[in-house]
Amino acid sequence: MSTLAPTSPPPAPPTPPSPRRSTAPRVVAFVAAGLLALLGIGMFAAGGAALWADSKKDDQGYVSTAKHGFTSRGYAIATDDLDVNGVPSSIAGDASYGRIRVQATPRNGKPVFVGIARADAVSAYLRHTPHSVVTDVSYDPFRVDYRAQPGTEKPFSPGAQRIWAASSEGSGRQSITWNIRSGRWSVVVMNADGSRGIDAGVRAGARIPILDAIGWGAIGIGFVMLAGAGGLTAMALRRPR
Repeated sequence: MSTLAPTSPPPAPPTPPSPRRSTAPRVVAFVAAGLLALLGIGMFAAGGAALWADSKKDDQGYVSTAKHGFTSRGYAIATDDLDVNGVPSSIAGDASYGRIRVQATPRNGKPVFVGIARADAVSAYLRHTPHSVVTDVSYDPFRVDYRAQPGTEKPFSPGAQRIWAASSEGSGRQSITWNIRSGRWSVVVMNADGSRGIDAGVRAGARIPILDAIGWGAIGIGFVMLAGAGGLTAMALRRPR
């Protein structure tokens, strides 16, 4: 009678490795937190700038540049296109939403003219007339760059033209105000008699009644963004259970 040899138990299956937690969500949370923080800081800066500008308003509510000299040997000085976009027709021309003021003071003893009109109308009026176009202005320190426009003809008197949305002429300081409207616009400074050789001190300003609301609103949005960045950072740093 034969004896059966004892059999050894089968080997235990290997223990599967514990699943590793993906780090992708944490990385995404960190990146989103960084972006929100940058945007929040930007909103803080924009809000602070708006409140600072609001504190610099004069007694008529305008934030203005200092008066600086603009000169030309031609018959006129015109700004390059002032492109105003996105003003709804329902509020266009309403002073409650913004107004521009331009003041010009003659420095050559001649009466001065200042006006604002559609850019295409100004181009047609000054076509074939030697004049200067302002292409860039820096205020600290002051510097103005011009583009000379050639021509051979003397323009008709500016005050006789019917293109102006706002205009003023005479001796001493002349001032115009204009409610913001959509479109391409140009500010023109000339001698009132249309003669050659412009020398005037010009000051520009803007009145935005809701500037303080814009400032505080931007700061509030900045707070919300920074709070969101803090929440995402805390979520990313939380250790998994």
